[in-house]
Amino acid sequence: MTKQQILNQAAKEKRALLTEIESKELLKDAGIPVVEAKLAKTKVEAISISKKIGFPVVLKVVSPDITHKSDIGGVKLGLKNGAQVGRAYSEILAAVKKHQRKAKIVGVSVQKMVRPGVEIIIGMTKDPQFGPVMMFGLGGILVEVLKDVSFKIVPLVKRDARDMIREIKGYPVLEGYRGQEPADIPYLEGLILKVSEFIEKTPEIKELDLNPVFAYKDGAIAVDARVILESAS
Repeated sequence: MTKQQILNQAAKEKRALLTEIESKELLKDAGIPVVEAKLAKTKVEAISISKKIGFPVVLKVVSPDITHKSDIGGVKLGLKNGAQVGRAYSEILAAVKKHQRKAKIVGVSVQKMVRPGVEIIIGMTKDPQFGPVMMFGLGGILVEVLKDVSFKIVPLVKRDARDMIREIKGYPVLEGYRGQEPADIPYLEGLILKVSEFIEKTPEIKELDLNPVFAYKDGAIAVDARVILESAS
């Protein structure tokens, strides 16, 4: 689907939260690297897609009503064969029905399990006074625990992206702390600018979260993505 088709579909259904698959399609269209996710509406489809993309894979529930999938058992990682995928599919549906019985389940997304890297977050929220404000920090659960993030107002220039990365206290982690693989800092600067440009061109977006983004010594890729649109009412 094109960017406009995704936005039109959400407006038609009067929903602000895009699914992970829709969010990633928007970002991919803007040249932002994401781990592609395919929709499986049945267990058989999930197993078939897994075999096509190659193991290990990750399964996640796809629902316009669920924001934090892992909190309710809606995510299964490191699945190594068809039997594990089939079992995980059933377990995800059972967990969602137990915790959020009224949630509409579109299906389950299947994506390749990629090599872990330094986890970072790139996000955006709209400030009533300043408009879109971008955020950068260490990602995964660290962002919630440490709250070590930097902010800049959109649109960003190269110097802003450079400063955002270096302003966080966890910057030494990105440089390769204690022998860990360092992140490709110039690549991350370019990625932040790409996201800024995407936000500028898509005023319909109210909130954006790429978390985690796995940063490597030779690039980076967004593993999960969440997009919330301005109220569809």
